[in-house]
Amino acid sequence: MSQTTVLCADEDDATRAETVSAISAAGMDAVGVSDVATATARIEDGDIDCVVTEYDFSDGTGLDLLATVRATAPDTPCILYTDRHPADIETDEFQGVVAEYLPKGSEGAAARLAELIEEMLTLRSQVGYPLPDDEDERLAALDRYDLADEEIGPAFDRLTELARTHFEVDVAFIGIVGEHEERFLSCRGDDYEQLDRENTMCTHAILEEDVMLVSDVQADPRFEHNEALDELNIRSYAGAPMRTPDGAAIGSFCLTHDEPRTFSEADARYLRLLADEVMDQLELRRRLAEAEAGVESGDESVVAGTTTEDRP
Repeated sequence: MSQTTVLCADEDDATRAETVSAISAAGMDAVGVSDVATATARIEDGDIDCVVTEYDFSDGTGLDLLATVRATAPDTPCILYTDRHPADIETDEFQGVVAEYLPKGSEGAAARLAELIEEMLTLRSQVGYPLPDDEDERLAALDRYDLADEEIGPAFDRLTELARTHFEVDVAFIGIVGEHEERFLSCRGDDYEQLDRENTMCTHAILEEDVMLVSDVQADPRFEHNEALDELNIRSYAGAPMRTPDGAAIGSFCLTHDEPRTFSEADARYLRLLADEVMDQLELRRRLAEAEAGVESGDESVVAGTTTEDRP
């Protein structure tokens, strides 16, 4: 197993050296840097398992650095290790940045820091499924769609029934992958209930650039011991990611069958079209909802069907 690498960002040479020493003594590889620019470049290069940063830098703040982490590797544990009191930290522009806070000047702070890093890394390793690199942005994109609307499911039932008949499979469904679970907008051929994310194949499908095809689930090491799939009698799977206009995969249009089977490239193209159609309809609903809200608020830009983020 490769050694854990922790990036330690602090302008003060003495305190940075103390932090690096405490982390190294705990058996981790500590990399010390003195400015935001160098730290950002190191994070973008990859292979950083945890980031520990001071708040004050001459070229920015620790929150600038943590925002970069969230944009490039959102599941990386982050710790704001600083003398600054939380009330004195400007957070208005960093609402999406989540980090642990540990006061640097407290007694035994360096030792506690090493313990906190190990705790956070252990919690991350216990997540039983892979996360997209843009997970935070993906969840934020998902929140923009009103998927709790009871009218959405029936609107897509014709598509899933069409898919089930066309492909001659047991089940066709539209799955939405949330933070910890998968929900189903439409399901024909069965009545799938909400599944924990670690038990779903769509968790892996949203990582793919194109359609994910699994001819025999039990022969795939990702799923061969998945009891939930056994209970649902799933032996083969095809899933096309549904992507928002900015590229975030919020779910998949999927097919499952109770026997191993192959899917052709023509099958993949057809399934891709169905996934794109669902996403187009969800996007249309989102824009119509914004337009209606604009009518009520008198916002002419929204009424016209655009928002400030859509403008060049």
